[in-house]
Amino acid sequence: MLNLDELTALCRQYGAEIGTQVPLSGLTTFQIGGPCTALVTLPDRDSAKAIFQYLRENQIPHALIGRGSNLLCPDEGYEGVVLRLGGQMQELSLDETGTGIHCGAGVSLQRLCRFALDNGLTGLEFAYGIPGSVGGAVYMNAGAYNGEISQVAANVTAYQPDGLLHELPQDALGFRYRHSIFMEHRDWVILGADFKLKKGDPEEIRARMQDLIGRRKSKQPLEFPSAGSTFKRPAEDQYASRLIDECGLKGYTVGGAQVSEKHAGFVINRGGATFADVMALCEHVRETVQQKTGWTLELEPEILRAEPQDIA
Repeated sequence: MLNLDELTALCRQYGAEIGTQVPLSGLTTFQIGGPCTALVTLPDRDSAKAIFQYLRENQIPHALIGRGSNLLCPDEGYEGVVLRLGGQMQELSLDETGTGIHCGAGVSLQRLCRFALDNGLTGLEFAYGIPGSVGGAVYMNAGAYNGEISQVAANVTAYQPDGLLHELPQDALGFRYRHSIFMEHRDWVILGADFKLKKGDPEEIRARMQDLIGRRKSKQPLEFPSAGSTFKRPAEDQYASRLIDECGLKGYTVGGAQVSEKHAGFVINRGGATFADVMALCEHVRETVQQKTGWTLELEPEILRAEPQDIA
């Protein structure tokens, strides 16, 4: 049972911000979703440990989100506590070698890429333009243009149910295509990551970043709210967007949701789309592609499931 007065007192003790009945539509790039019972912004690792421990001990539904760029939220909202990382967990710095970056999980990928550029470090250019946080990128092993987080992440700091912070080396992170060990252990909380890069020429790094962002703008429907690529690649040599396009589904619309006419791999919110619209559209796409091509498509965005509970 969630006691809001008790949670609020704990947040004040640790300097965490708390709001109630906050619309999730304002916290996601799809701009869809009803209110969460409470939204808590954590300023540091001590607050994260204390509040996560409280939520677990009291069996209160909770979910940590980054920038909401790979998240679908139900129209009815989320009956539980949504948490975000702020303060110290949005800081980054160079390590003693000058080629590594210490990074809080709340840092945006855009900011991380620009920090690398400013320090003449190469290896993160592929991530420039991915609209997520470091924590979310590690969680799903985000990637684009033949690059993945797994190629540059040296280790990750996570809070685990034993109440301790653990530093996991790269070979313990279980990285593969759009997957990490954190998808298997959803009660592990990513709080930070270290990236190992290489020295490079700043002008070449900048040119590569500008080239990739230019490609994104020309090929992707960035002018509409979405969660990026809607379906995972079904095989290494096969793309969901190609299959969807071959099935004649570009422009297919349900309510305010549409398969982008610009890029078939994107489902977009053309205005007023609901969670129900998106799910109905995606199910039609999955069924059509399965029937016409034999391939089974899997959703890439995470779904924040509503969980009923007692609220005090």
